[in-house]
Amino acid sequence: MESVKVGKATLSLIQGDITKQATDAIVNAANSSLMGGGGVDGAIHRVGGPAILEECKKIVAQIGRLPTGQAVITTGGNLPAKYVIHTVGPIWRGGESKEPELLRNCYLNSLKLAKEKGIKTISFPSISTGAYGYPVEKASQVAVKAVIDFLKENQEIKEVTFVLFDSFSFNAYSNALRKAKKNL
Repeated sequence: MESVKVGKATLSLIQGDITKQATDAIVNAANSSLMGGGGVDGAIHRVGGPAILEECKKIVAQIGRLPTGQAVITTGGNLPAKYVIHTVGPIWRGGESKEPELLRNCYLNSLKLAKEKGIKTISFPSISTGAYGYPVEKASQVAVKAVIDFLKENQEIKEVTFVLFDSFSFNAYSNALRKAKKNL
């Protein structure tokens, strides 16, 4: 585990399983249908149970597919976390299709929604780096910078944890955090 203070908040990195995090909210790297899928998305729906999917269906009935970079919130169902914030990351197309901006929006919009709901602790996966093919080294820099920028401006959230599935991702985020610390 690694951590750094940003304002009044703590930003941490751990290697582990996001479905086991007892933070107020965990973030789901969802697809735009919100109907579950592979990777983190599938795991969250499996562990969280049918209540999450039921709320996702209601959201889709109201707003249609969730646009890339936006975020919505549901119950955590059977998860230790009370809420799941669903966000749709960009599919990597070489970096020239606004991927960094869209990925940054995933983190910022998830954090804004958490702030609105009074959530104090939140866990993120590495969004878009699985099936969507975003290179982890690039994604980690966007993610860490977005979270730090948000925490510098907003005092409400006390703890943000990046829960990274494997050592490769953990090391990439660790390098990004080390670089970002220089500007704190």
